[in-house]
Amino acid sequence: MSTRILDGEAFASQIHRETASRVVALSKRGITPRLVFIRVGEDPASRAYVSRKETRAKEVGLTSETIVLPETITLAQLLAQIDALNADPKVHGILIQSPLPSALPNEQVYARVSPAKDVDGFHPVNFGKLLLGDPTGFLPCTPAGIMEILRLGKIPTRGKHAVVVGRGQIVGRPLAVLLARKSTHADCTVTLAHSSTPNLPSITRQADILIGALGRPLFLTQEHVQPGATVIDVGVNRIPDTSSPRGYRLVGDVDFASVQPVAGAITPNPGGVGPMTIALLLSNTLRAAEDTVS
Repeated sequence: MSTRILDGEAFASQIHRETASRVVALSKRGITPRLVFIRVGEDPASRAYVSRKETRAKEVGLTSETIVLPETITLAQLLAQIDALNADPKVHGILIQSPLPSALPNEQVYARVSPAKDVDGFHPVNFGKLLLGDPTGFLPCTPAGIMEILRLGKIPTRGKHAVVVGRGQIVGRPLAVLLARKSTHADCTVTLAHSSTPNLPSITRQADILIGALGRPLFLTQEHVQPGATVIDVGVNRIPDTSSPRGYRLVGDVDFASVQPVAGAITPNPGGVGPMTIALLLSNTLRAAEDTVS
């Protein structure tokens, strides 16, 4: 079987070109979209990820800034910083880079960002709009990016059985909602599987579209996949690797080598979902800026 590789880098480039064109149009009205990252601490992976986002932002014409705060920052101090950005009319998007120190309550921090500047789509208001099908909210970037992979990859979705493995708030649950929406590029029958799902392979082998979003390295193997299925790998996991200077390497939730021979289409990892997440973040930021003049 010839397996199609769903190239997230190529799809992201298409979205970046559209975003850049709209940024030029908005700049003629005197507005340049501005995205501010808040990073707490010096986690190397967070530093690298924010740097990639800043590079892509510059390429499409957005301005960006990273505010780095110490791990010892108090909740009150962090919330005050967010409040200041909420009140700044020149800031259109705010992103709190995860992970946060364990002493800081994620839900309270993310909920402090104005829904109008919540370009990550994590605010309860935007999550509620997602559930209601209200298009004025910001969609979470990774689930929205996956939907764009299916659309740009011309993967049939209407009436198909999609199985999402992982019920997390950032990817699994919102993605299940998006896949089930009544629309041209969704309209799936959706099963949301998780750690308590018995006999998981018997469920996943029914999937026309299988998404791994459970955060377990190389968990989904050939035994989980129906021949010809589309497989989307969301996972970003560290596993020990003595040959790497870092002492580890990053792998997905899908065992690519095992699954590729039977899949009809599959995302690489890296190079699949990750670039699309960034593309949708920048697209959301542009839309936030456009909303200020619409």
